[in-house]
Amino acid sequence: MFDRGTTNVDVNPPLREALARVGARDALHLGVGADELTVTTLDGAVVEKKVPLPERWLRGFAEVQVIAAGMDLRAELPGMSAVRFLRSLPKRAGADLWVVPAGRELRVTDRPRAGAVCLSGVGRLATLMPLLRFAKSLQVYGPADPTGPASSAWTLELPGMRYTLALSPERWRGFSGEGAVLADLATDEAEADAEVVGMLLNFEPEVELGLLADRANLPVERVRAALTQLGTAGRVGYDLAEAAHFHRELPYDAEHVKHLNPRLTAARRLVEGGAVRLAGDRAEVRTDGGVRTVGLADGSCTCEWWWDHRGSRGPCKHVLAARIVARATAETSAADADAVEANT
Repeated sequence: MFDRGTTNVDVNPPLREALARVGARDALHLGVGADELTVTTLDGAVVEKKVPLPERWLRGFAEVQVIAAGMDLRAELPGMSAVRFLRSLPKRAGADLWVVPAGRELRVTDRPRAGAVCLSGVGRLATLMPLLRFAKSLQVYGPADPTGPASSAWTLELPGMRYTLALSPERWRGFSGEGAVLADLATDEAEADAEVVGMLLNFEPEVELGLLADRANLPVERVRAALTQLGTAGRVGYDLAEAAHFHRELPYDAEHVKHLNPRLTAARRLVEGGAVRLAGDRAEVRTDGGVRTVGLADGSCTCEWWWDHRGSRGPCKHVLAARIVARATAETSAADADAVEANT
């Protein structure tokens, strides 16, 4: 019986050794089941049992697909140029650099500038090195004109496949706490829209937003938020080379997703407790530590989280709570205005 799905396994030394002994003309059989992965070669079979998928990984998967969707292709090098560039990088693994296109090459600088891509921790590119002899080209992705540390992605085009390495803004932190998904998840429609959009996915290798919006009868912005919601459950990824989402299914309990974003959970608790008071373009949020003042337009807050990160790791719980209340208030006012107009 054949079905679609995903099984999470660790690739341990026995499997690596078995694969390393496979020659170009040797037989290889791969069997993926609900509970195990079986690799059979001329030397016998190696079985890897299903292992739990850590919550931190799933949060990282969700954040990466949102962050990657905001990246553009900043530079592309053919195989030999890619080899020369990567091998010319500083040997100090902890070096933080910026990479800038220079004609058909790349050069490094120590500060951000227009078109530059952040490379925080040169040593994190080490996994590309063993693949360089097979590389046909290197693509470098990053957000447009960052002013500070930013995520980047490095893709080696290999015969018949691609290897993509996504790097977080700083080498000491991963993707799981970046908070890029929170703005979309905070919308009231996201969860319901995700159910509709999720039913329309059919393991497409490329999800076209406009077509999906037409099929779901939803605006593109709401479809994008729904894809973020699906991404937190591991059901959607983002392909940088195709600049499009794709459908996948990670082995994770969808009911557990709501626990993966504690800031959003805390924000909704503040809203339910009536802790938010709107005042024009600002809001006051009562907490056990005192009243926090939120700027609705710029997402600023007087809490310690905002002063530490200044929005670089997503909104704090106070900003999320204030925006949820502001959006609900605006929708109520619009509905009241429509009702008055209908009665006149």
